Amino acid sequence: MRDLQNLVFEMNERGVSLRATEQSVDTRTSAGKCFLDMLSVFAEFETNLRRERQMEGIAKAKERGVYQGRKQTIDVEKVRELKESGMGASAIAKQLGIDRTSVYRVLKD
Repeated sequence: MRDLQNLVFEMNERGVSLRATEQSVDTRTSAGKCFLDMLSVFAEFETNLRRERQMEGIAKAKERGVYQGRKQTIDVEKVRELKESGMGASAIAKQLGIDRTSVYRVLKD
């Protein structure tokens, strides 16, 4: 919702307005701005509901032992071994062909 409001604000600053011909959305008017904001609120609400349902489904699948998650692609032991040998995160990432943040994530756990 915030992104949409920012876009409309930036367009207004440039003298541009949004006008949908099929809907009563015209950001030059108060009613049009209100309608656009209501549409964005309902879109955000729907996204949140979808996310909640997804998390519920994942929790139920985990309870049944069905949900395993993504297969691990990083050799955790190799990362730790290289760190213990004195290598830094950037060098480890380069050697293993992974992102440096992944190295930090492994070392944090």
